[in-house]
Amino acid sequence: GRTVEIRNFLGEKRVRKVKLLDGVEYVRTSNVKDQIELSGNDIALVSLTAAKIQQATNIRLKDLRKFLDGIYVSEKGPIPEPDE
Repeated sequence: GRTVEIRNFLGEKRVRKVKLLDGVEYVRTSNVKDQIELSGNDIALVSLTAAKIQQATNIRLKDLRKFLDGIYVSEKGPIPEPDE
């Protein structure tokens, strides 16, 4: 669909939903657990979508030094072109 659902974050029952912006697609990575990849032509829309997903898992009322759970950007850059 057009939304990313974050379930069981810190053991909470609440499902967090983030709408994808137009032109942004996401894929769950099959070889790494709990990893998604965002892609699109407009880097601003992809970055904004990644920021919205990260802000949805902002930890409140807990010690941030102890609870390191969350969603983080691990890598960003252009999509490599396939070699022919």
